[in-house]
Amino acid sequence: MGAQPGEGADPVSVATATPARISRMTGWLGTLTSTDHKRMGLTLGGLSLLYFLLGGLFALLMRTQLAQSNMHFVSDNSYNELFTMHGSTMIYLFVTPMAIALAVYLVPLQIGATGISAPRLALAGLWTWICGGLIMQQGWFASGGAGRAGWSSYAPLSNGTNTPGVGQDLWVIGVILAAAGMAAMAGCVVATIARRRAPGMALLRMPVFTWTALVTVLMVVASFPILVLVMVLLYIDRHGGHIFTGFTGAIDYQDLFWFFGHPVVYVMFFPYLGAAAEAIAVCSHKRWFGYIAFVASMMAFAAMSTAVWSHHMYTTGGVTNQYFAFTSTLLLVPAGVEYFDAIGTLIGGALVLRTSMLFALTFFLQFLVGGLSGVFVASPVLDYQVYGTYMIVAHFHYTLFAGSIFGFFAGVYHWFPKFTGALLRERLGKLQLVLMVIGTNLTFFPMFFLGNDGMPRRVSRYPTHPGWGTLNELETIGAGIIALGVLVFLVNVWTSLRRRVPAGDDPWLGHTLEWATSSPPPPLNFDRPLPPISSYSPLLDLRHEEMDRGGEPAEVSAAR
Repeated sequence: MGAQPGEGADPVSVATATPARISRMTGWLGTLTSTDHKRMGLTLGGLSLLYFLLGGLFALLMRTQLAQSNMHFVSDNSYNELFTMHGSTMIYLFVTPMAIALAVYLVPLQIGATGISAPRLALAGLWTWICGGLIMQQGWFASGGAGRAGWSSYAPLSNGTNTPGVGQDLWVIGVILAAAGMAAMAGCVVATIARRRAPGMALLRMPVFTWTALVTVLMVVASFPILVLVMVLLYIDRHGGHIFTGFTGAIDYQDLFWFFGHPVVYVMFFPYLGAAAEAIAVCSHKRWFGYIAFVASMMAFAAMSTAVWSHHMYTTGGVTNQYFAFTSTLLLVPAGVEYFDAIGTLIGGALVLRTSMLFALTFFLQFLVGGLSGVFVASPVLDYQVYGTYMIVAHFHYTLFAGSIFGFFAGVYHWFPKFTGALLRERLGKLQLVLMVIGTNLTFFPMFFLGNDGMPRRVSRYPTHPGWGTLNELETIGAGIIALGVLVFLVNVWTSLRRRVPAGDDPWLGHTLEWATSSPPPPLNFDRPLPPISSYSPLLDLRHEEMDRGGEPAEVSAAR
């Protein structure tokens, strides 16, 4: 599975021979019609970030309602809409598409390709996702309000009788289009890795992030069509098709939905793990430790992700709990490999505590809380006690927010110079980190105590109970601190783009091929010959060779 003839061998000659392929259009029209994978990745990432802000606004409104018992800041119906649209926006329109955006932008650069395979299909996928997001949010303006059956919209709760109205229909159509668009873009990334790797870029020489992106897009291609299918069936059911009827039908819906829903947990995790790993390796001035074991753990995770879906259904009595408890607990083995690799990379490294490094380290520490609580709920006996309580809310927010979002910011601070050619401000970045660490733990850690005390989730109001009001008030304060941290990030981006500090092509002395080209990269990615590729860290190899010859890497000399 090597590179195809003429691809990646000499970027200069390719760029010279095919100038007509380079899009010269500027502005919004050029951005939304370009088949350049970098512009598509930035467009998808930028729109996903806007949805992150929107989903965060929904969360703040929800936390305001829950700050004290029996609040009436919003109605019960409005709270259900906020609850549904918060989860849907974050999962379908931010965390998952942002993971794909990073893959679309970075994978061709990291494997030495001049572009993405099937770029028109990728562009069509981008437009399909954009339409899905807009349609989903249109429910706010429909009669009867937005979707309100939860981000998973279990049947029969979500059928036409129990959740009537156009808003829920728009939600279903939006999910179909968003999922189909992401699957199309993911397929293009798979094809790019399979067909367009540069000469010498064997599978076991691909960078760590590319491997995490590969297992991500493989899971998307395998599981997202199931989501499209179940949403089509739900739409038919809502309009008289009687697909999901009665208790048995509800179980069938959950089986289909969670066959998508649990792989998507890792889709929302692996690329951010790869981003954190790249930041740690570069800031440690060492290659990522245990590369082969790491790759094996990723592949094991991807395979096993399709064998654990029914641990979301322990309490239904309709699944084999022992089997799914075993497969869910077995995930600890590959998860442990990632932590050992991170520790091994840090040991003996020349550590530089940049913002990207600090976010990456915090990612591993905070995700550990979510992972360990996942071991707890993987046991059916314990899950019976906490299912439907705030214990579950704490668990998945420690994995997806305290974990993945911190990995995302590690990647932003690491690759922002490559995306824009400018450096983000380190002081503002560290201020953001402090605020987000405080806010995240103040918001989500008290939920473990509330869940242990039996507070139910998915409720808009709760009765007066000793301690519940105080803990919920602390969570609402924490949510405000998170919002302040995000505001600092936006100020950082605005300031860094308005008063630019030029980054140069390789400000961090990176290890992988995206740092071997200009920042931002040219339309065909590389305007100079690629260095020899003999490992997953080709630029680090090149520096070591120069030092072995008694010289000094050119970047270091220039910096001095």
